[in-house]
Amino acid sequence: MGRERIRKAVIPAAGFGTRMLPATKAQPKEMLPLVDKPAIQYVVEEAVNAGLEEICIIIGKGKGSIEEHFAPSPDLERFLLEKGKEDLLREVRRVSELARIRFLLQPEPRGLGDAVLQARSFVGDEPFAVLLGDDILVGPVPPMTEVIRAARERGGSAVLLQRVPREETVRYGIVAGTEAVPGLYHLTRLVEKPSPETAPSDLAIIGRYVLQPEVFELLEEVKGDRSGEIQLTPALEGLARNRDVWGVLLNGRRMDSGTKLGYLKATVELALGREDLGSEFADYLGEILKEYRRGGFEPS
Repeated sequence: MGRERIRKAVIPAAGFGTRMLPATKAQPKEMLPLVDKPAIQYVVEEAVNAGLEEICIIIGKGKGSIEEHFAPSPDLERFLLEKGKEDLLREVRRVSELARIRFLLQPEPRGLGDAVLQARSFVGDEPFAVLLGDDILVGPVPPMTEVIRAARERGGSAVLLQRVPREETVRYGIVAGTEAVPGLYHLTRLVEKPSPETAPSDLAIIGRYVLQPEVFELLEEVKGDRSGEIQLTPALEGLARNRDVWGVLLNGRRMDSGTKLGYLKATVELALGREDLGSEFADYLGEILKEYRRGGFEPS
């Protein structure tokens, strides 16, 4: 059994965010607010809650606002202190003190595999976590914690899985394997975006991973796909040929904040879960739905 400590996390955040245009024309999609926090803050907080101590965020050109969000803000802090807004001051300071965060530039958005490869010097020769910024996950236990536990207790690498409709397999890395215990799979095949007819299962990889450092050598060998992007899934398949790769079935809910509908759903679900907003917001939604069903809304 592997008992390697996992301390480091990589969060790729260098894409153009084309699915959210025009909102992402001048700001990173990861900085779009979900209630009152940018999406990427939820992901950083999940990493911290899972016990990860050092975080590397891979950014692209024009994404400096992500770095600014997690940096101290002396002028704002001084203003809040002078105005006696102590609750807001604590929250602003908390953001800059969440974790030790390093930023690395991906010169061109050449796919998830290439983004992970940029973190090689940060990771070194130890296992590490990867969290995708689009996926906001909630569950009885933080999903990243479950993936880390599987990798540590079973040894090797681990990924988070979710069942998807067959017609959606073309959007994901899809896996095949045997169920070792309920909710935990020993993976034997990992295929990037297969058609519904050729997909080995309906189990899709979603944005949480624990990877062994050998993945970097494998990523160096991965060739670009039809769009020239370096994908991560082929390297994971290479890992599975030599070491164990485990799949942990999501016990909770996934919100894909990187699509317009997913972003709206995430905003609603997160707002409803807030003690300070949930009840009043639920009442508002009930009234709005009544009006909508009466035909009170015109398409825009």
